[in-house]
Amino acid sequence: MTELLQPKLRLADGHTMPQLGFGVYKLADQATMNTAIAAANRSGYHLFDTAQAYGNEAILGTAFKELTIPRTELFIITKVAEVNQGYDNTLRSVERSLKLLQTDYLDLLLVHWPIHSQFFETWRAFERLKAEKIVRSIGVSNYHQTHLDYLATRANEQPVVNQIENHPYLSQEPLLAYDRKQQIVSQAWSPLGRGVVLQDPVLAKIASQHHRSVAQIILRWHIQRGLAIIPKSQNPQRISENAAIFDFKLDADEMTAIARLNRRQRTGADPEVVYEIEHQYH
Repeated sequence: MTELLQPKLRLADGHTMPQLGFGVYKLADQATMNTAIAAANRSGYHLFDTAQAYGNEAILGTAFKELTIPRTELFIITKVAEVNQGYDNTLRSVERSLKLLQTDYLDLLLVHWPIHSQFFETWRAFERLKAEKIVRSIGVSNYHQTHLDYLATRANEQPVVNQIENHPYLSQEPLLAYDRKQQIVSQAWSPLGRGVVLQDPVLAKIASQHHRSVAQIILRWHIQRGLAIIPKSQNPQRISENAAIFDFKLDADEMTAIARLNRRQRTGADPEVVYEIEHQYH
């Protein structure tokens, strides 16, 4: 896969972000991380997504050093955990994340989940970190339209990315449309639905017609919808396969057939429930 085949998305703050990235959720030991990151690098990935809550920022930072490539060739994302939200806590936690990742800046920092009690204080810290160039871009994760509208009432700068669960069984088209209107890039976590969609007969038929894997069909569907994606795997062959999605296209009928699979079926928590439960205790 060549550089020319890897699209980048322009963010509202002027920076660009690779549309395809690599997620490291559940990569928990150094050997596994090193193997996965090396395979991802060989396959052309430049964006790597982690989070404080994953507990693997340190081993990811070490894996980056093993690559011996310039920092400028990496696009690093991490997310501030719920327990670390709030103005001072956010600033301290990001300082720690930088040390663990062995870098002096982040390309993108996200609020992992919307937390009612620290909602605006956390974002105020994000705006300071961006102003100080410790992070280049700031965004959110797992925000519904209600959260984004609420944030806009007091934010000086709007998020440029909203990382959300998105796959054929949870397409979230209204939220995607809202994000586009607000110039927010939607980035899909769990783009393969944690495997729950891989046995779907509609997807299997389309995959057979293209002589591709079902995973490649799903990832191509995301790409053609304009989403950024962060598939994860620790298998070098699958890591390479997930990146080989830029030399074919799905036609309009196939895109529609996949869109019709939507069941509003989540594999993770509902952000609205997380926000409201936390709200009850404050």
